[in-house]
Amino acid sequence: MKQLRTAFLYTIVSAVFLGIGYPLFITVLAQWIFPKQANGSLIMRNGQVIGSKLIGQTFSGSEYFHSRSSDAGNGYDAEASGGSNLAPTNHILIERVEKRVAAEQVGAAKVPIDLVTTSASGLDPDITPAAAYYQAPHVAKARHLSLAAVRKLIAEHIAPRQFGLLGEPRVNVLELNLSLDQMH
Repeated sequence: MKQLRTAFLYTIVSAVFLGIGYPLFITVLAQWIFPKQANGSLIMRNGQVIGSKLIGQTFSGSEYFHSRSSDAGNGYDAEASGGSNLAPTNHILIERVEKRVAAEQVGAAKVPIDLVTTSASGLDPDITPAAAYYQAPHVAKARHLSLAAVRKLIAEHIAPRQFGLLGEPRVNVLELNLSLDQMH
């Protein structure tokens, strides 16, 4: 009976400490040290949330840069995060990619892979610089801007490898499109 009581008390103390105390401590610490990141890295315009730097969005129209395709729910649905889980040799995936390539293909230039494939989470907010530069002529034409001005804007939005070592250079599509709107 003594062992059962000890086990019960240990469970209660552990549940309170690890289930309430520790998460509360970490939440307060995160809000104090990294408030923007702890709140989702939200991007505000005119006092209104228009998106997050961390979650991609769908952009339509030729006057905007387009994000990667998303298989998360109806597109960039954080509650349905995830990729298609189709193998590279799966005929369904091959057909999807071929269809996307046909939709994106302009001239003889190769379509960057991230414009026709989805990310593992389906929520990726970034594209490669190559994908941004590939879309630049269409955006410049639709916005009646010089290609040089659009290319310069892309160059300003290229984030380098993290710590100069991790990942690849990338362009946040939402931030790029917001700068484009301010420019126009």
